[in-house]
Amino acid sequence: MAKSKTRKAYVCTECGSESAKWQGQCPDCKAWNTFKEVNLGPAASPSIAAANKAGFAGTLSGLQTLSEVDVGEAPRFSSGMSEFDRVLGGGFVKGSAVLIGGHPGAGKSTILLQVLCHVAQQMDALYVSGEESLQQIAARAKRLGLPTDRLKMLAETSAENIVAVAEQQKPGIIVIDSIQVMFMNGVDAAPGGVAQVKESAAFLTRFAKQTGTVLLIVGHVTKDNSLAGPMTLSHIIDTQLMLGNTDDSRFRIMRATKNRFGQVNELGIFAMTETGMKEVKNPSAIFLSRTPEPTSGSIISVLWEGTRPLLVEIQALVVESQLGNPRRVTVGLEQNRLAMLLAILTRHGGIFTSDQDVFINVVGGVKISETSADLASLLAVVSSLRDNPLQQDLIAFGEVGLAGEIRPVANGQERLAEAAKHGFRRAIVPIANKPRKTVEGLEVVGISKLSEALEAI
Repeated sequence: MAKSKTRKAYVCTECGSESAKWQGQCPDCKAWNTFKEVNLGPAASPSIAAANKAGFAGTLSGLQTLSEVDVGEAPRFSSGMSEFDRVLGGGFVKGSAVLIGGHPGAGKSTILLQVLCHVAQQMDALYVSGEESLQQIAARAKRLGLPTDRLKMLAETSAENIVAVAEQQKPGIIVIDSIQVMFMNGVDAAPGGVAQVKESAAFLTRFAKQTGTVLLIVGHVTKDNSLAGPMTLSHIIDTQLMLGNTDDSRFRIMRATKNRFGQVNELGIFAMTETGMKEVKNPSAIFLSRTPEPTSGSIISVLWEGTRPLLVEIQALVVESQLGNPRRVTVGLEQNRLAMLLAILTRHGGIFTSDQDVFINVVGGVKISETSADLASLLAVVSSLRDNPLQQDLIAFGEVGLAGEIRPVANGQERLAEAAKHGFRRAIVPIANKPRKTVEGLEVVGISKLSEALEAI
């Protein structure tokens, strides 16, 4: 009887792109020497072929018009941590798949163990460990003082066996730690490979959606902070979270980079303590630990992260360059944006920095992804260049346009209220963001051009 042929392909280890032949550079992600030959399994594997017919989202539905589709609210339940719930969009959605990535030691296993021990008090929960022994996990739970009498544990790396146990136990939530060590018997490839990660994640996700089980998957990251495995992994799951360190090793930042049930780029702040991960209720206080004496090049800006304002300190250092090509170095801010802002400062502010090295740092390890920090960054640069400290109780936010205009940003009223709550007394903002009603205890200066902002300081 003829054996079924094994399918082979060359797969990029960075993005998961497939090719029939080896290539030196990946045409999709442009990485070099990343194509590896992998076995994609038998050409017709009955178990996998049957499962693939159902699709990632579970069973296929019949033909319907859009008006006939039920749009009922997705049921949620709490993780026991308000910061975790915030990042998820309000809690766990039944039948959803959540992927959590982060560097080794970031605290992924710790926070998931805390969450499952809490959830297990209300419903059946299953923690599947493929990397650590059950004794190691039990020792950690004991050290953290967690309730361990209700949480079910399983040491397993076979996706089929995990689903078989879950069908018997019927847990409401499952943790897979981690997807890189899971495998399926029908896939002829080593665990951690592109084919195994893709098929295992799809198999587990289908089970979660068909049974309404919440699936939490732990994923490894590569040296460039991207999730290891094929890009398909990010498309299969519903929510993708990244847990990372700040400049202060005590704190961890959880950010949603994909969320089908909530806000993208929502931020959650945690502190790593001897008793596990603790929520930081007032994250702005972390990033406002300034020196008591006013220093030049320092100013506070108000960012908007997900659904709440966040106060951060922006520092600038401007020194005479000893090189023919002055340096432009940024930490937490896009370097090309700084170059553009300095050009605007020269053209519309009359302040030249072409012979100066300019360094920008966002304190606390925060990454600025919006344009509201433009004005504060320029004011910090001018303060450092002139060696003129700004007021300690001053905040500024606003987008700076190429014509030197100060453009409004979203949620201006909420940003000002957050600043007033933390004791700031003066704010320089776009004139369109100036509130009609005065904010108690806060003098708001509305400006429309960069030159007006320079006069205001």
